[in-house]
Amino acid sequence: MSTLRDLAEEHTQLRPADIDHLHRIAGDWQLLSDLSFADLLLWVPVDDDGTFLCVAQVRPTTAPTAYLDDQVGRIVGGPEVAHLEVAYRQGRIWREGDPVWYGDVPARHEAIPVRLRTADGEAGEVIAVVGRDTNLSTARTPSQLELNYLTTADDLAQMIADGTFPPPRHPGETTSAPRVGDGLVRLDAGGKVTYASPNAQSAYRRLGYASHLVGEDLAKLHRRLASDPLDGTEAANGILAALRGEGPPRREIDARGATMLTRALPLMPAGVPIGALVLVRDITEVRRRDRALITKDATIREIHHRVKNNLQTVAALLRLQARRVSMPEARVALEESVRRVASIALVHETLSMSSDEAVEFDGIVDRVASAATEVAATEVSVGMRRTGSFGVLPAEIATSLVMVLNELLLNAVEHGFPPAEEGVDVPEPEARPEVVVTAHRQRKQLHVSVADNGRGLPAEFDAAKGGRLGLQIVRALVTGELRGSIELRPGPTGGTEAVLVLPLAKA
Repeated sequence: MSTLRDLAEEHTQLRPADIDHLHRIAGDWQLLSDLSFADLLLWVPVDDDGTFLCVAQVRPTTAPTAYLDDQVGRIVGGPEVAHLEVAYRQGRIWREGDPVWYGDVPARHEAIPVRLRTADGEAGEVIAVVGRDTNLSTARTPSQLELNYLTTADDLAQMIADGTFPPPRHPGETTSAPRVGDGLVRLDAGGKVTYASPNAQSAYRRLGYASHLVGEDLAKLHRRLASDPLDGTEAANGILAALRGEGPPRREIDARGATMLTRALPLMPAGVPIGALVLVRDITEVRRRDRALITKDATIREIHHRVKNNLQTVAALLRLQARRVSMPEARVALEESVRRVASIALVHETLSMSSDEAVEFDGIVDRVASAATEVAATEVSVGMRRTGSFGVLPAEIATSLVMVLNELLLNAVEHGFPPAEEGVDVPEPEARPEVVVTAHRQRKQLHVSVADNGRGLPAEFDAAKGGRLGLQIVRALVTGELRGSIELRPGPTGGTEAVLVLPLAKA
C-alpha cells in the first residue's frame, strides 16, 4: 500500500509543506477519531472536477467502524462526495444530510476542511478534507462521558478547519500515549475542571487525590500533588501554556510511588481560547519496569566489564608463561592463545560500554586487523583495508566471529606473506601487500570475505582436512556456533580468499 506522501505526490499538486501538514494530522487524529466515535478519512482533491482521493484512514477504538474495507487509495467523485466538495469549496464544516448506507451499516457523513496556516499565522487555503463517518447501527442516548467526548471532538474539528490543530510536536515525542481511553480531563478558560472521565479520576487517585476533580484548579492541584516541586511546577506550567493556546510538551508527575503522564492540548475553536484538554495515563508499572531494566542493563554491563578484566588477566598470565618457555613451538602456541583471548576480551569491552546485547562490529574488526599486522611473524609490511560494513551484531555472533576473523587475518598475513628463507631470493611483489576484509548483508545473511594478494594456497592444500589449529578453530566456529559456511579458495587476482556466509536470523 502506498503511503500518504506517495499518493499525494502522484495524484495531486499539493506542495511539500501541505503534505507535511497532512502527515501531522494523520499522526494525531486517533484522538479525534476516539472522541468522535467515528472513522476519519483524509481526502485530497485530484482535479477541479470534484474527484477526491483517500490518502489516510483511522478507525475509532471507542466505537464500531463504519468501514470494514480499507479506503486508502480509493478515488471517488460525483454525488458520493458532494459533502466533501462543499467543505472544500466553501471552507466550512458540513454536517447536513441524511444517513447513508454502506452495505448493512448506516452511517452519518460529516466533512471538515483542512487548512494550513500561513507563515504570518493567517488562515490559509483549504488543502484537503477530513471525512468523519459515524456508524449508527449502535446509536443510543449518549452518556455524560460520550457527550463530553463529542463536545471536545467538535472543538478539535473546528481547530482543524482553522488550521490550529494539531499543535507542533516536540522532539522525542510519539503519538502512542496518553490516549482518550487512558483518561480525559476538560478544563474551562480559567483552568477549572469541568469534566473528568472515570479513568482520569482513577489516575489521580493513585497520586493521592481522593476527591472529585470537577471544580478543581488543575494547575494548582499538580503543584500540590507532585513529590518533586520542580515536576509539579513544570506540569502546572504546561497546563497554563495550553490555556494560553500553546502546545506544551508532555509531562510526568510522581507522587506517593505512582507516576502519571499528562498531555495538555489547547481548545480554541475559531481562534477563541475556551479551555484545554488534558489527557492522562497511569504509567506507574511502565516506569517500574523501566527502572528494573536500567538496573539489569547496568548489571550486565558490569558483568561484561569483569569478564573483560578476567580475560585480560588470563592473557597476561599466558604471555608471562610464553616468555619463560624455552621451546619455540610452545612459545608460539602460547602467543597464539594470547591473541585469541585478547580478541574475545575486545568484544566484552565493547559490550561493557553498550546499553544492549549488541555491538557495532566495524570498530572491532578494525582493531583486530590492526593488531594482526603488528603481531604477525613476517618481515613484510602488510596493509589492512575494510570495505562495506558489518553493522550491529548481537553478542552471540560477535564473540565467535571476532575469533574467526582474528585467525583468518593472522593466517592471511603470516602464510600469504611469509618471511624470506635464508639463501632464497624472493621476487618483489607486483602490488603492495594487502589484506582486504569485505562485508555486506543480503537477505538476512552476512557475507564476509578475507582476501590477500600474497603467494596463494599451496598445491597440496585440502581445506576439508585437518590443517593448523587456527583453521580447525575457524571451521568449528563457523559451522557450529555461527551455523554458517566457509570456503577457502584462490583469489580472483591471485592470493587467497576466505568466504563466509552467516545467517543473521535465529534458527
